[in-house]
Amino acid sequence: MFVHVETRRRPRLQWATMLLVVLCVLSFVGLALMPARQRLSMLLEWGTVPANIFDAREPILAQLHDPSLLRLVTALFIHVAWLHVLGNMLFLVIFGLSSERTLGSTRFLLLFLLGGIVANLVGALSLAGVHSPIIGCSGAVSAVLGAYIALFPRERLGLVLPLGLYLEFVRVPAFLLIGIWVLLQLLFSYAGPSYGAVVWWTHIAGFLFGVVFALFSRKAIARRLRG
Repeated sequence: MFVHVETRRRPRLQWATMLLVVLCVLSFVGLALMPARQRLSMLLEWGTVPANIFDAREPILAQLHDPSLLRLVTALFIHVAWLHVLGNMLFLVIFGLSSERTLGSTRFLLLFLLGGIVANLVGALSLAGVHSPIIGCSGAVSAVLGAYIALFPRERLGLVLPLGLYLEFVRVPAFLLIGIWVLLQLLFSYAGPSYGAVVWWTHIAGFLFGVVFALFSRKAIARRLRG
Protein backbone atom coordinates (compact mmCIF):
# COMPACT_ATOMS: atom_id res chain seq x y z
CA MET A 1 0.00 0.00 0.00
CA PHE A 2 1.43 3.39 -0.90
CA VAL A 3 0.02 5.13 2.20
CA HIS A 4 0.89 3.86 5.67
CA VAL A 5 -0.14 5.91 8.67
CA GLU A 6 -0.26 4.51 12.18
CA THR A 7 -3.68 4.90 13.73
CA ARG A 8 -5.57 3.66 16.76
CA ARG A 9 -8.99 4.69 15.54
CA ARG A 10 -11.73 2.12 15.80
CA PRO A 11 -12.72 0.56 12.49
CA ARG A 12 -15.90 2.02 11.01
CA LEU A 13 -18.77 0.21 9.38
CA GLN A 14 -18.14 -0.29 5.65
CA TRP A 15 -21.64 0.61 4.46
CA ALA A 16 -21.08 1.83 0.90
CA THR A 17 -20.09 -1.53 -0.61
CA MET A 18 -23.01 -3.33 1.01
CA LEU A 19 -25.43 -0.58 -0.07
CA LEU A 20 -24.33 -0.91 -3.69
CA VAL A 21 -24.66 -4.69 -3.59
CA VAL A 22 -28.17 -4.47 -2.14
CA LEU A 23 -29.28 -1.93 -4.75
CA CYS A 24 -27.93 -4.01 -7.64
CA VAL A 25 -29.46 -7.24 -6.35
CA LEU A 26 -32.86 -5.65 -5.67
CA SER A 27 -32.85 -4.10 -9.13
CA PHE A 28 -31.95 -7.45 -10.69
CA VAL A 29 -34.74 -9.27 -8.82
CA GLY A 30 -37.25 -6.58 -9.74
CA LEU A 31 -36.37 -6.84 -13.42
CA ALA A 32 -36.45 -10.63 -13.33
CA LEU A 33 -40.02 -10.56 -12.01
CA MET A 34 -41.23 -8.31 -14.82
CA PRO A 35 -42.81 -9.60 -18.05
CA ALA A 36 -40.30 -9.75 -20.89
CA ARG A 37 -41.80 -6.81 -22.80
CA GLN A 38 -41.83 -4.57 -19.72
CA ARG A 39 -38.26 -5.61 -18.88
CA LEU A 40 -37.06 -4.63 -22.34
CA SER A 41 -38.83 -1.30 -22.00
CA MET A 42 -37.04 -0.67 -18.69
CA LEU A 43 -33.67 -1.50 -20.23
CA LEU A 44 -34.22 0.98 -23.04
CA GLU A 45 -35.61 3.62 -20.69
CA TRP A 46 -32.97 3.46 -17.94
CA GLY A 47 -29.97 1.87 -19.64
CA THR A 48 -27.31 3.96 -21.36
CA VAL A 49 -28.53 3.97 -24.98
CA PRO A 50 -25.89 5.96 -26.92
CA ALA A 51 -28.38 7.10 -29.58
CA ASN A 52 -30.66 8.54 -26.89
CA ILE A 53 -27.87 10.43 -25.15
CA PHE A 54 -25.67 11.82 -27.91
CA ASP A 55 -26.39 12.96 -31.44
CA ALA A 56 -23.29 12.20 -33.49
CA ARG A 57 -24.12 15.11 -35.81
CA GLU A 58 -24.13 17.73 -33.03
CA PRO A 59 -21.21 19.09 -30.94
CA ILE A 60 -20.68 16.80 -27.95
CA LEU A 61 -19.90 19.56 -25.42
CA ALA A 62 -23.20 21.28 -26.13
CA GLN A 63 -25.05 18.07 -25.24
CA LEU A 64 -23.46 17.44 -21.84
CA HIS A 65 -26.20 19.35 -19.99
CA ASP A 66 -28.94 17.00 -21.25
CA PRO A 67 -30.96 15.44 -18.36
CA SER A 68 -30.83 12.10 -20.20
CA LEU A 69 -27.23 11.82 -18.96
CA LEU A 70 -28.80 10.58 -15.71
CA ARG A 71 -28.98 7.21 -17.48
CA LEU A 72 -25.21 6.98 -17.18
CA VAL A 73 -25.93 6.37 -13.47
CA THR A 74 -29.13 4.32 -13.59
CA ALA A 75 -27.55 1.88 -16.06
CA LEU A 76 -25.05 0.89 -13.37
CA PHE A 77 -27.75 -0.85 -11.36
CA ILE A 78 -29.29 -2.83 -14.23
CA HIS A 79 -28.34 -6.47 -14.87
CA VAL A 80 -30.31 -9.07 -16.82
CA ALA A 81 -28.29 -12.27 -16.26
CA TRP A 82 -27.73 -13.75 -12.81
CA LEU A 83 -24.13 -14.75 -13.61
CA HIS A 84 -23.47 -11.19 -14.75
CA VAL A 85 -24.70 -9.63 -11.52
CA LEU A 86 -23.11 -12.37 -9.41
CA GLY A 87 -19.70 -11.85 -11.00
CA ASN A 88 -19.86 -8.08 -10.59
CA MET A 89 -21.05 -8.29 -6.98
CA LEU A 90 -18.44 -10.90 -6.04
CA PHE A 91 -15.56 -8.76 -7.27
CA LEU A 92 -17.13 -5.61 -5.84
CA VAL A 93 -17.14 -7.19 -2.38
CA ILE A 94 -13.66 -8.74 -2.67
CA PHE A 95 -11.95 -5.55 -3.78
CA GLY A 96 -14.46 -2.98 -2.55
CA LEU A 97 -14.33 -3.61 1.18
CA SER A 98 -10.57 -3.11 1.42
CA SER A 99 -10.69 -0.06 -0.81
CA GLU A 100 -13.58 1.42 1.16
CA ARG A 101 -11.76 0.83 4.44
CA THR A 102 -8.85 2.90 3.15
CA LEU A 103 -10.71 5.56 1.17
CA GLY A 104 -13.65 5.96 3.54
CA SER A 105 -17.24 5.10 2.68
CA THR A 106 -18.24 8.43 1.15
CA ARG A 107 -15.14 8.69 -1.02
CA PHE A 108 -15.54 5.06 -2.08
CA LEU A 109 -19.15 5.66 -3.09
CA LEU A 110 -17.96 8.64 -5.11
CA LEU A 111 -15.33 6.42 -6.77
CA PHE A 112 -17.97 3.87 -7.79
CA LEU A 113 -20.46 6.40 -9.17
CA LEU A 114 -17.99 8.69 -10.92
CA GLY A 115 -16.03 5.73 -12.28
CA GLY A 116 -19.23 4.19 -13.62
CA ILE A 117 -20.34 7.48 -15.17
CA VAL A 118 -16.99 8.01 -16.89
CA ALA A 119 -16.97 4.40 -18.14
CA ASN A 120 -20.49 4.61 -19.56
CA LEU A 121 -19.77 8.04 -21.02
CA VAL A 122 -16.77 6.69 -22.91
CA GLY A 123 -18.86 3.76 -24.11
CA ALA A 124 -21.66 6.05 -25.29
CA LEU A 125 -19.23 8.38 -27.06
CA SER A 126 -17.50 5.49 -28.81
CA LEU A 127 -20.83 4.19 -30.15
CA ALA A 128 -22.86 7.34 -30.69
CA GLY A 129 -25.95 6.44 -32.70
CA VAL A 130 -26.23 2.84 -31.45
CA HIS A 131 -29.70 1.94 -30.13
CA SER A 132 -28.78 -1.01 -27.88
CA PRO A 133 -28.36 -0.28 -24.15
CA ILE A 134 -25.16 -0.39 -22.14
CA ILE A 135 -26.08 -1.90 -18.77
CA GLY A 136 -24.40 -3.22 -15.64
CA CYS A 137 -21.82 -1.85 -13.23
CA SER A 138 -18.80 -3.44 -14.91
CA GLY A 139 -17.30 -0.01 -15.60
CA ALA A 140 -17.77 1.04 -11.96
CA VAL A 141 -16.27 -2.24 -10.71
CA SER A 142 -13.36 -1.62 -13.08
CA ALA A 143 -12.82 1.70 -11.29
CA VAL A 144 -12.80 -0.13 -7.95
CA LEU A 145 -10.23 -2.61 -9.28
CA GLY A 146 -8.08 0.23 -10.58
CA ALA A 147 -8.20 1.96 -7.20
CA TYR A 148 -7.39 -1.31 -5.43
CA ILE A 149 -4.29 -1.91 -7.54
CA ALA A 150 -3.12 1.65 -6.86
CA LEU A 151 -3.77 1.27 -3.12
CA PHE A 152 -2.41 -2.26 -2.71
CA PRO A 153 -0.01 -2.96 -5.63
CA ARG A 154 1.61 -6.03 -4.01
CA GLU A 155 -1.41 -7.45 -2.22
CA ARG A 156 -2.06 -11.21 -2.20
CA LEU A 157 -5.50 -12.62 -1.48
CA GLY A 158 -6.48 -15.89 0.19
CA LEU A 159 -8.50 -18.42 -1.79
CA VAL A 160 -9.95 -21.80 -0.87
CA LEU A 161 -9.62 -24.15 -3.84
CA PRO A 162 -11.20 -27.62 -4.18
CA LEU A 163 -8.39 -30.10 -4.94
CA GLY A 164 -9.99 -33.52 -5.28
CA LEU A 165 -11.52 -34.47 -1.95
CA TYR A 166 -9.71 -31.69 -0.09
CA LEU A 167 -9.93 -27.93 0.20
CA GLU A 168 -6.66 -26.09 -0.07
CA PHE A 169 -6.05 -22.53 1.16
CA VAL A 170 -3.72 -20.60 -1.13
CA ARG A 171 -2.64 -17.01 -1.45
CA VAL A 172 -2.65 -15.59 -4.96
CA PRO A 173 -1.72 -12.17 -6.38
CA ALA A 174 -4.61 -9.76 -6.71
CA PHE A 175 -3.70 -9.40 -10.38
CA LEU A 176 -4.71 -13.03 -10.94
CA LEU A 177 -8.22 -12.48 -9.60
CA ILE A 178 -8.54 -9.32 -11.66
CA GLY A 179 -7.59 -11.38 -14.72
CA ILE A 180 -10.39 -13.84 -13.90
CA TRP A 181 -12.80 -10.93 -13.67
CA VAL A 182 -11.68 -9.75 -17.10
CA LEU A 183 -12.47 -13.20 -18.52
CA LEU A 184 -15.92 -13.09 -16.92
CA GLN A 185 -16.60 -9.78 -18.60
CA LEU A 186 -15.61 -11.29 -21.94
CA LEU A 187 -18.25 -13.97 -21.44
CA PHE A 188 -20.93 -11.38 -20.74
CA SER A 189 -19.94 -8.78 -23.29
CA TYR A 190 -23.35 -9.28 -24.94
CA ALA A 191 -24.69 -6.84 -22.33
CA GLY A 192 -23.30 -4.04 -24.51
CA PRO A 193 -24.37 -2.94 -27.99
CA SER A 194 -21.81 -5.19 -29.69
CA TYR A 195 -19.72 -8.19 -28.77
CA GLY A 196 -16.85 -6.83 -26.73
CA ALA A 197 -16.53 -3.36 -28.32
CA VAL A 198 -18.24 -1.27 -25.65
CA VAL A 199 -17.32 -3.52 -22.74
CA TRP A 200 -13.60 -3.08 -23.26
CA TRP A 201 -13.73 0.68 -23.71
CA THR A 202 -15.87 1.08 -20.59
CA HIS A 203 -13.61 -1.25 -18.61
CA ILE A 204 -10.44 0.49 -19.67
CA ALA A 205 -11.91 3.93 -18.91
CA GLY A 206 -13.23 2.78 -15.53
CA PHE A 207 -9.96 1.09 -14.56
CA LEU A 208 -7.83 4.11 -15.46
CA PHE A 209 -10.24 6.42 -13.63
CA GLY A 210 -9.90 4.25 -10.50
CA VAL A 211 -6.10 4.38 -10.60
CA VAL A 212 -6.06 8.17 -11.01
CA PHE A 213 -8.75 8.63 -8.34
CA ALA A 214 -6.74 6.62 -5.80
CA LEU A 215 -3.49 8.40 -6.57
CA PHE A 216 -5.11 11.83 -6.19
CA SER A 217 -6.68 10.67 -2.91
CA ARG A 218 -3.37 9.95 -1.17
CA LYS A 219 -3.30 13.12 0.92
CA ALA A 220 -6.97 12.77 1.87
CA ILE A 221 -6.35 9.15 2.92
CA ALA A 222 -3.39 10.16 5.06
CA ARG A 223 -5.42 12.90 6.78
CA ARG A 224 -8.31 10.50 7.34
CA LEU A 225 -6.14 7.78 8.87
CA ARG A 226 -4.46 10.27 11.17
CA GLY A 227 -7.93 11.31 12.39
